[in-house]
Amino acid sequence: AVCAEAVALGQAITVAGEFGIDTIVAVRHPRPEEKGRPIAVVSPCGACRELIWDYDRNARVIVPGADGPESVGIGELIPNKYSRERGA
Repeated sequence: AVCAEAVALGQAITVAGEFGIDTIVAVRHPRPEEKGRPIAVVSPCGACRELIWDYDRNARVIVPGADGPESVGIGELIPNKYSRERGA
């Protein structure tokens, strides 16, 4: 399956052009049979973290936090990320 973040980024680029990412969030909606389960912010998977990083290293990502959703820089979700500029 394709993650929502990849679809959202592809759609945004297709419709609006390449402008970078200010903030992105993924939300899990419960299935109809999951009565009483709340809608929840979810953290992006590793592949989506890489995709967001590659597209905009200044992007903010809303993730679940101890006291509710919080905004973090994509770099915080990919520590020691490979970079051609660093040569590592």
